[in-house]
Amino acid sequence: MKAIVSVFAKDAKGITAFVTGMLAEKEINILDISQTLMQEYFAMIMLVDISDCALSFDELSEFLKLRGAERALDIHIQRSDIFEAMHRI
Repeated sequence: MKAIVSVFAKDAKGITAFVTGMLAEKEINILDISQTLMQEYFAMIMLVDISDCALSFDELSEFLKLRGAERALDIHIQRSDIFEAMHRI
């Protein structure tokens, strides 16, 4: 199953390494990634494959939210099928 992960925060060193490390820890494969800086703000969006993750989607969402909060990161995950349905014209 594919999902969209978004990360927002004030820019700091190591954000990408921290987030991608968490995903690798949970056997999540990154399929595509985009990140940008807008002045002092960091934004990253990833398309990921969560098929091999042992956590349920809700457990994964909570894990990312709580671990992200430890570093003042706002991390959200959304199933790609729901994302696509919301943005279909």
